[in-house]
Amino acid sequence: MAEQFMCKIASIGEMNTKWDYEIAHSGKDRENWIIWKKQNIENRKRGYIIPYYGILDGRIICEATAMINPEVVQNSDGLVDGHTVYLSAFRTIDGFRGKGYFSKLFRFMIDDLRQRGYTKATLGVEADDKKNKAIYAHYGFSEYIKSDKEYYPDKTVVYVEYYGKMLE
Repeated sequence: MAEQFMCKIASIGEMNTKWDYEIAHSGKDRENWIIWKKQNIENRKRGYIIPYYGILDGRIICEATAMINPEVVQNSDGLVDGHTVYLSAFRTIDGFRGKGYFSKLFRFMIDDLRQRGYTKATLGVEADDKKNKAIYAHYGFSEYIKSDKEYYPDKTVVYVEYYGKMLE
């Protein structure tokens, strides 16, 4: 039987399933993940984010979120507005990485955002995260925008660099 992979905008029910998975696998950061779940579901209901999921044979295996309202993005100046979308939560479950699933989801998301009128996408990456910087550069995020601090719910401070790309 052939695998069935689909990309879609997540329902609230699917978001609950995926966030419960992340909380169960979060280790010492569990309290942050519980807060992020509540925030993301509320932001989805308010129309402030668009969660995109890749689903393989009925299982959510990868995700990315488009944040379309500056209220939900830390340091949002220059990162999100009526034509610029901030992307976050690029995650693929272990065992499914490097197989092209996220690339398909990314293309689906970018096509959808273009159809919605967005012309630029931005994202943030921790300053010392060389692996993800290389991945994001591969996806075309080469325009350096700025650096700043971000704060997790537990008050952890991370240093983030922000990059952008035009959606052509």
